[in-house]
Amino acid sequence: MTARILVVDDVPANIRLLEAKLTFEYYDVLSAPDGPTALQIAARDAPDIILLDVMMPGMDGFEVCRRLKANVDTRHIPIIMVTALDGREERIRGLDAGADDFITKPIDDVILMARVRSLARLKLVTDELREREESGRRLGLIEGVGRLRASGGRIIVVDDDAARARRLMAGLADEHRVSQEADPATALAASRTRVDLLIINAAADSFDGLRLAAQVRSHEGSRNLPILAIVNPDDRGRMVRALEIGVNDLLPRPVDPEELSARVRTQVKRKRFADFLREKLDFSLEMAVTDALTGLHNRRYMTSQLQALIARANHGGETVAVLLVDIDHFKGVNDLFGHDAGDEVLREFGVRLATNVRAVDLPCRMGGEEFVVVMPGTRLEDAQRIAERIRINVEVAPFRILGGQESLPVTVSIGVAATRGSDETPESLLKRADDGVYEAKSSGRNRVIARAA
Repeated sequence: MTARILVVDDVPANIRLLEAKLTFEYYDVLSAPDGPTALQIAARDAPDIILLDVMMPGMDGFEVCRRLKANVDTRHIPIIMVTALDGREERIRGLDAGADDFITKPIDDVILMARVRSLARLKLVTDELREREESGRRLGLIEGVGRLRASGGRIIVVDDDAARARRLMAGLADEHRVSQEADPATALAASRTRVDLLIINAAADSFDGLRLAAQVRSHEGSRNLPILAIVNPDDRGRMVRALEIGVNDLLPRPVDPEELSARVRTQVKRKRFADFLREKLDFSLEMAVTDALTGLHNRRYMTSQLQALIARANHGGETVAVLLVDIDHFKGVNDLFGHDAGDEVLREFGVRLATNVRAVDLPCRMGGEEFVVVMPGTRLEDAQRIAERIRINVEVAPFRILGGQESLPVTVSIGVAATRGSDETPESLLKRADDGVYEAKSSGRNRVIARAA
């Protein structure tokens, strides 16, 4: 997997060295000699990862990181801070500024490339979600920017040492909801519920923490769950393996409580951002197939489903029936009471329609006062019986309009048709149902007409 990486360092020799190493691994490398230039390049060229030196004159790496994370256009870019100091204060300060990881000079090439690959995978997923969310916004399916939930996360600590797990949990309990699991099988099952972070002791004695991480990554229900692994700092090979498996972050033993809190905060925040984008995506997909006024399926969804069902029926599958429902004298409702009252009638009718058909049926709004019910595996006479039930339900109970101040009698005319032969099309089926509606209205309205031919 390739990526575009911005290297920020005030020492030209350091830039050339990192550029050579990354280019050899087929990464596209940009460079900046100072903080202000880095901010400009990041906003203009949208790198996938930023390698950011901490100690720079003028604007140091911490300030650059804070500004990148404060900018809506660059806050999603993973940042690896590079420092010559292996001190906890620098790590905590960097994590609080929004850094995703730290590399200490002299740089271990294997660890660096493993971390870059790990963050590049994460960035790829985030970018795809952001692009889909933006597409939904351009189409008008997503409004506003929404808000990320700011409350603490639900965290599971997986460790076979109860005392050690309690120490970890104590440092997180003020901000998060934390629980411990000693059994990896139980932890694996719990990871598929609503969890924000899994902390795994990768150096546990009684189970293989990396195997558990791999199992979490391989299951659909937990694939996107962030994992923080606690590792022995001397076990370089295991650290690389953890990143290759898909562990999001590593924390060396002995665990520093403040660094743990900062890393957990970063992972939970990133998880919330991804969840936010996925929820927006789900909402946009739902809006694409849903009528906003009634909550029923819209014409687009009805058309796609009907085409598939009829194609199946034409090749020996089950019969498909449709009901075409038209609200009688609906224009008069709008003329006499206004369009708000008309909307109330449409919403209430949508509820009655949905509650008087079967679970397998697809009630849809075609547009205006016209509705369609697609009925898989249904014969003409059965569809006619259900249509009559809908007609009676609408007729016997007046609709409440104008906020419940007025009661309005409503009736509907319904045309019924079902597939026949092997040359049926959605258009021909709906045309017969529409002919039924026309006949129902011509003969006095408030009735069901089935058209076999």
